[in-house]
Amino acid sequence: KGELRMQSLSFDDAGMYQCIAENTHGIIYANAELKIVASPPTFELNPMKKKILAAKGGRVIIECKPKAAPKPKFSWSKGTELLVNGSRIRIWDDGSLEIINITKLDEGHYTCFAENNRGKANSTGVLEMTEATRITLAPLNVDVTVGENATMQCIASHDPTLDLTFIWSLNGFVIDFEKEHEHYERNVMV
Repeated sequence: KGELRMQSLSFDDAGMYQCIAENTHGIIYANAELKIVASPPTFELNPMKKKILAAKGGRVIIECKPKAAPKPKFSWSKGTELLVNGSRIRIWDDGSLEIINITKLDEGHYTCFAENNRGKANSTGVLEMTEATRITLAPLNVDVTVGENATMQCIASHDPTLDLTFIWSLNGFVIDFEKEHEHYERNVMV
């Protein structure tokens, strides 16, 4: 194949590599540069979100994506408590933290720690619980005669600190009320 494989690279392996292919009709060359990257973890370019919202009884994934080479090992804490994988908490291979069945007790400061052979760093965010959004009045099936009008209702309860948006779809396709204004009408009740 003309393949060159290198294992356990070190800084001495960095440089310009040249492949030469030759036969009775001539010779051709191709060059490529190999850069060896090594850096301690840093959150400067991608810090953790300072505020993370999670719905009561729901699931949240808190991302931890520092720049680092080689790939760091991750650990998490809530306040001063070190977190480990359990029935509701899971630390993913990419460093993300997943929490399911969110309760008020899950609120607090979460810190992601990243460490490799070059150094270590951490970043912290605050998890806040919100009330889950719930459909309190779902649309009902409607039978109408061709040419008549039909009205469907949808009412939801939600956390008062968050905005709520209703999206209607027909057979899996979102209805564009601006383009379809002659056929569909949206009435918002406050």
